[in-house]
Amino acid sequence: MTTYIPSLTLPSFAFENPAVAILLPVLCGTATGFAMSPSVSQTAYRKLKQPPLHPPGYVFGPVWTALYATMGYTAYRAYTTGASSMNPNTVALAKHGATLYTIQLALNLVWTPLYFGLGRPIPATVDILALGGTLACLVNIWGQVDPVCGWLLAPYLGWVSFATYLCVGSGYLNNWDFRSAMKKD
Repeated sequence: MTTYIPSLTLPSFAFENPAVAILLPVLCGTATGFAMSPSVSQTAYRKLKQPPLHPPGYVFGPVWTALYATMGYTAYRAYTTGASSMNPNTVALAKHGATLYTIQLALNLVWTPLYFGLGRPIPATVDILALGGTLACLVNIWGQVDPVCGWLLAPYLGWVSFATYLCVGSGYLNNWDFRSAMKKD
């Protein structure tokens, strides 16, 4: 179990200001998506063998934008609620959650370059499994600070679980080798 680790945690202003808390993951996620070139990512996505129930590529942008905004608001709400609590345990949980939040955000942002940029399904799978575990811990921790925060993160946890299925499924169906799909025509 982790605890509050200042060197692995975003600075407090990233949690205390609602605009910063919401815009930070939205902008970072958008920048990561565009850094991978959406047309290249969508072309690679279409070339890969996909497991059943895979959504069309155009679904991912709007879903992730909503999830990033919700996770940002949740970070603001949990941190400010916990930091202003008179209960030292709640304050500690809020700060612990801030460390987990920072770690999960980094894991989230690394997945796209691993999967699409480098075409590395095994490291991408390891990353998304670590993301899911970290996120589950975060849901538990911030859910203790404010139950609404736990519920606000539930759709994100559900989507990451589905994304894990897609990641593992596409890795398996493509023999864990994306080189042919990643070749530029």
